[in-house]
Amino acid sequence: MSLNRSEQMVHDYLLNRPEERRHWEELVKRKAEGQVDIHAAATVLERELWRYFQERAEVAEPFRSFVRREGGARTSMRSLAELLLRLWVPLSAKPKPSRLPFEP
Repeated sequence: MSLNRSEQMVHDYLLNRPEERRHWEELVKRKAEGQVDIHAAATVLERELWRYFQERAEVAEPFRSFVRREGGARTSMRSLAELLLRLWVPLSAKPKPSRLPFEP
């Protein structure tokens, strides 16, 4: 999976800060529980990740320097949201597709 620069920065930041990572791991699990499917969870999580990026850009490096250099235009966090869901939310068992009568 390919992440854009903003997503990669958030991902690296979380991996290097155990407390932040634990917080986000729990948040990702909670957001996934309240959604009908993984796509809806990714949409909700994507918004949360963007708000987090903006908040970090106010107070923390390397976000502050990045925004100063690149500007603060809205960037998608969808790929990161999907990655975190895959990493931290266990897949529910999918029902086996029913076999059609003409299949051997």
